[in-house]
Amino acid sequence: MYIAQEESFGPVMVISKFKNGDVDGVLRRANTTEYGLASGVFTRDLSKALYISEKLEAGTVFINTYNKTDVAAPFGGFKQSGFGKDLGKLVLSSLITHLTVQMNEKTT
Repeated sequence: MYIAQEESFGPVMVISKFKNGDVDGVLRRANTTEYGLASGVFTRDLSKALYISEKLEAGTVFINTYNKTDVAAPFGGFKQSGFGKDLGKLVLSSLITHLTVQMNEKTT
């Protein structure tokens, strides 16, 4: 399905059928796209939602909601959907270089 393989911007939601219990098949289909900005999971089973969110190749995973973001949360996608994360405290780690210097004060 073409629309499910493209990175569409706008009010677009792709809903597709899957066999009951075939979560891994759904994950394979979802992760075959070359994009990974955001994804959404709607379910009553929160443990299943958390399992899926760990396996999805997307920068943001919404569970039982969509496009509700916190401005302090890191934002960015995977694959062709962005170059990394910006916003939030995590972005600072890419700007910091850690250096350890150990010195013996006594000279011989």
